Amino acid sequence: MRTALAAPLRKAKIKKGDQVQVISGKSKGQNGEVLRVDLKRHVVFIKDVNMQQRHTKPRRQGEQGGIIPQEGPVHLSNVLTYCDSCSRGVRKLCADTAQCKYFKNKK
Repeated sequence: MRTALAAPLRKAKIKKGDQVQVISGKSKGQNGEVLRVDLKRHVVFIKDVNMQQRHTKPRRQGEQGGIIPQEGPVHLSNVLTYCDSCSRGVRKLCADTAQCKYFKNKK
C-alpha cells in the first residue's frame, strides 16, 4: 500500500545545471551537476551519482537490448549547493574567498 506524497513544491533552491554535493545516503560526499529536478516527488537527478542499472529488451527487429546505467533520484534534503572556493557543500554561496566562511588558506 502506497502512502500519500507530500504536496508538490512550487520552487526549489537547486536548479538544473547547478553543482551540488550529496550530504547523506549511499552516495554521500559525491559531487555533480544537476540534470533535472522533480518538484512533485522532491528529488533531483545528478550526473554520475546514485547510478542504477536498467535492463531493456529489444523492441524492434535489429535493435539491441542490454543493461543501461542511468542516474537514480536523490532527495532534495540530501543535497547542498557546491562551493568551488570552499571545496564543500554550503547553504549559501559566497561571492569571493575573502567572505568565505569555510575557506582554508593552503600554504
